[in-house]
Amino acid sequence: MTVAILWSKQESDTRYEVRSAGRTRRLYTNGVFHSQYNPNNPVTGSVWDLLMLPAFFAPQRIRRVLVLGVGGGAVIRQLNHFLRPELIVGVELNPVHLEVARDYFDVEARNVALHQADAILWLRQYRGEPFDLIIEDLFSDNGGDPQRVIEADAPWLRLLLKRLSPQGVLVINFGSQTELRCSAWFTEPAIRSKFPSAFRLTTPLYENVIGAFLRQPVEGRVLRQKLAGWPELDSRKKGCRLNYSLRALVTK
Repeated sequence: MTVAILWSKQESDTRYEVRSAGRTRRLYTNGVFHSQYNPNNPVTGSVWDLLMLPAFFAPQRIRRVLVLGVGGGAVIRQLNHFLRPELIVGVELNPVHLEVARDYFDVEARNVALHQADAILWLRQYRGEPFDLIIEDLFSDNGGDPQRVIEADAPWLRLLLKRLSPQGVLVINFGSQTELRCSAWFTEPAIRSKFPSAFRLTTPLYENVIGAFLRQPVEGRVLRQKLAGWPELDSRKKGCRLNYSLRALVTK
């Protein structure tokens, strides 16, 4: 399939590109692959699917979503395709990423509010209604390699907890299994007690590990049962692009 550059922009030492492969749109920043979306197939077959999947663990409808680190907005498009929350708030530091999300990923909708801001500062200052789902995907470019911008330590997870509803789901993108094992869920029993269920999601295409932390007890089969209700997400169906592994987190 032919890959074409649809748009590019150079700002100082940073180069942005939107590339196309058929109907698929991909955002690159200094060569780092940030987002992918195809309007004809919202399942990407890659790590962005894993950020969205834990929403299906929720015992009730997901009404309010917070996305910290929008990138091109692929997960926002996926959430609106499958779940249509009442509100999705996206916070992104990079204004160029927001420009791409609006112009090439078509993320703007009546239920989407995008903010150009430092996500960490924004979260500290936020005093509104809590969110049923928080997706934390905060990465920066470090010499062409993606790097988390904040450690998932006890202060950070406590802050995220304050903004999460009593039955909420917290999703965090970790660059590796080691990063996940160093997070406060593993190192701080007080944090772990706030999330009686926790899972990791992986795909063979990426080293990233997605942590899903739930404030209510739940079993992995709940996710699989709910996904089976969607042909695009039912891995038993021919042509399903979803490629993931789910395991419960244990401390030993």
